[in-house]
Amino acid sequence: MGRYIGSSCKHCRREGMKLMLKGTRCETAKCPIEKKQKNLAPGMHGWRKGRNSEYGVRLREKQKVKRFYGILERQFTRYFEEAERMSGNTGQNLLQLLERRLDNVVYKLNFAASRKTARQLITHGHIYVKGRKMDVNDYSVNIGDKITVKNSERSTKRVKQQLEGNPNFATQSWLQLDAARQEATVVALPTREDIQIPVEEQLVVEFCSR
Repeated sequence: MGRYIGSSCKHCRREGMKLMLKGTRCETAKCPIEKKQKNLAPGMHGWRKGRNSEYGVRLREKQKVKRFYGILERQFTRYFEEAERMSGNTGQNLLQLLERRLDNVVYKLNFAASRKTARQLITHGHIYVKGRKMDVNDYSVNIGDKITVKNSERSTKRVKQQLEGNPNFATQSWLQLDAARQEATVVALPTREDIQIPVEEQLVVEFCSR
């Protein structure tokens, strides 16, 4: 499966905002957005600024969603087509599907510092869902799913360090976390208020429906 192996910070610079792709590091002075590059897009012509067209505005919103969740174009298209088939608001359905991805849930539980690190945890077999090892990053969690950490010293130590290193991380209401036992339960599906991404999903729908 394809994956992006370039600089994560380029994504933030291109969108002109912090996408929190490197976890707590994005809150330090090392973040390029905090430096002189904050107003420059990546590339040798980043200093050039033109007025965005209607197409460009909608494209940027779509790209922002893709980069926030760390997915590629084909994956995004699949999620959008599934969101269209669901009843209700297509934009909110799309964000809910992306929010239910296992890598996002592991990050939202503070088991990993970022979604990229969460994907590494899952791929290496550190995460279990309903008592079974789950190494599929885009597994979609459902109400009642119990997410646990592998019962091994290496796995529990790694997650414990993350939990203790970021004690102020707030778990969302649709996830019930037991930090001491390193396990969590999905008690509801995420709502639009739970999805903390600065994006106008209607523009994404307009772009993909053109």
